[in-house]
Amino acid sequence: MSQQGDRPAATDDWWGRLYDESARDTGPAGTPDDTIDDRFDSAADTLGGGDDVPSTRTYGHAVDAIAVDDDEDDAGDDEDEGVGPASRPPAWWESPGGHPVTRTPAAAPEPAPAPEPSVPTPAPVAPAPLTPRPRAPWEPPPAAFDPTDPAADPTPTPPPAAPRDPRATDPRPPAPAPPPPAPAPAARISHVGDSPPTYEAEPTALPAADAEELDQLVADTVLDGARYGTYTLRAASLRGDSARYRGEPRRDALLTARFGAGPGALVLVAVATGARATEGAHLSAADACRWIGGAVGRSHSRLAEDIRAGRRGDLKSGLHRLTDRSYGKLRARAAELGRDPEEYTASLRCLLLSADPDCRTRVFFGVGGGGLFRLRDGAWQDLEPLVPEPSEIRGAPVVGYGSVPTGARAATEQTPDGDRLTMDLEITKAPGPLVEEPVPPPPEPFRFRASVARPGDTLLLTSVGLAEPLRGVPALGDELAARWADGEPPGLATYLADVALRAKGYADDRTAVGVWEA
Repeated sequence: MSQQGDRPAATDDWWGRLYDESARDTGPAGTPDDTIDDRFDSAADTLGGGDDVPSTRTYGHAVDAIAVDDDEDDAGDDEDEGVGPASRPPAWWESPGGHPVTRTPAAAPEPAPAPEPSVPTPAPVAPAPLTPRPRAPWEPPPAAFDPTDPAADPTPTPPPAAPRDPRATDPRPPAPAPPPPAPAPAARISHVGDSPPTYEAEPTALPAADAEELDQLVADTVLDGARYGTYTLRAASLRGDSARYRGEPRRDALLTARFGAGPGALVLVAVATGARATEGAHLSAADACRWIGGAVGRSHSRLAEDIRAGRRGDLKSGLHRLTDRSYGKLRARAAELGRDPEEYTASLRCLLLSADPDCRTRVFFGVGGGGLFRLRDGAWQDLEPLVPEPSEIRGAPVVGYGSVPTGARAATEQTPDGDRLTMDLEITKAPGPLVEEPVPPPPEPFRFRASVARPGDTLLLTSVGLAEPLRGVPALGDELAARWADGEPPGLATYLADVALRAKGYADDRTAVGVWEA
């Protein structure tokens, strides 16, 4: 059985004879005189013996061992032993006459061939035009060309284009149109009016300082901002051009404070301006802001609740009382410093803003001059509460000093005919009030206004230094309206530049509080 599991046939006996262990080995010869020289001579005779020894060994003697049986193999051995090498045709590497084989030393390895230089690729040559093949004698002559025959048109007709599938889409998206060039931003002006202001726009001199009272120094510029609920707050206060040139401190004071947290929080913004041409005006303005801030902070819970509930009457009376207390402290402070109350005073204007997103009520209150404006639909509105002139303020007459009798007293002092009794009973009357000094001016009236904001509104609370040019120079209001027309609140730096927009003839300190409604 073979290694593949088949039983060998009779013709497979060559496999056993070929690998039979008893077969004679083709190893070294049995003769004792078999040496290396004999083998070399035998190989030399076989490959290309001497000139007088012809080569008689053939190539096809033992090429196929499969077709040779034992008898032929033995006969071949006998023939090899008795007959010399058979003649064979010369190989392709041998010369016709034959040469003896000689030993040559091993040749040294050839050096690596040098890289061939790169040959520039020749430019493609246009193919020569095809010429018609000459007609054979047995072929008929070509027919004459008929221009009216469409079949005789020598111009090949291109195949019709395949109809395009309407559902197929172009894989390449259309090239986007180039965006239009952005318009160049308009140059921002630094002043309005026909001529520039008298003073420089930047600070020149610093205020004088006292080594023992450094806490009384105020900065040239104050900037602040916040965002609560539906509004964005911006606040800025800067020294006027005149004070910057003369080295005077800023008389305007600014206070921004938040009391509470969450929707019940209350934001207070207070702006105060000290009296003009008085010593320590910046200190009185700072005291006014600090004391009104403390009063509002202690009552912020009730105030925030009244604002969200819309109780305007309670707000007006309560804030009026808190403002009077703050001015009472100012008068007491003036007495401590030995100053007149009219000198150590300040105008005060405040805004109360709720942090509740559902509350859009904005409350203004204060005493003294300034401005309250609203930018709505691109136009400014002056919301300053109307205050009567001091000469028009008249109270009810005091009883006993010129008042007209009314009621039972009037009936007893008149006769049935309507005549008044003029009898002098010589009753001593109390003398009138003795006024030895000039009558003090009447106090500033209290200002209050509560308004409901709309989305897109801009509420602007200002001190006197900005309210006067806004009312006196229409170009200033138009420029600010154009800058804030988009309704987006400006950044702090941009807002400061807007507030610092100058106008000739107005060089006082400026403080402005802007509220942008979303």
